[in-house]
Amino acid sequence: MVRPRAGAARFGCLFTLLILAAVMYFGVNAGEVYWRYLQYKEAMDQEVRFRSFLPNARIRENLANIADSLGLPEDAGVVTVTRERGRVTVEAHYEDVIELPGYRKEIHFEPRASSGY
Repeated sequence: MVRPRAGAARFGCLFTLLILAAVMYFGVNAGEVYWRYLQYKEAMDQEVRFRSFLPNARIRENLANIADSLGLPEDAGVVTVTRERGRVTVEAHYEDVIELPGYRKEIHFEPRASSGY
């Protein structure tokens, strides 16, 4: 009877670790796209909550600068500011891309924030 040496890895274990590492490596790309969206959405919330007294053009400029600093597509910097009945609303529409080997997925985002003033 031959016993395997201590510490010797089996092929199945290595294969599982390889698959797990690949999923994590390529999952970071998808996670980064959603993380930037959440950061931009939070910036919009902060803008309408604390700077709603600013002119619409200044709010658009601030959010365009934030979108640029986050590395979002240019369309994310095109922000619509609406004021009606004591509320200010900002929104943007853009598409970002998740790229994996042999696969490319475009995802449409519509961040929006609203607050009373």
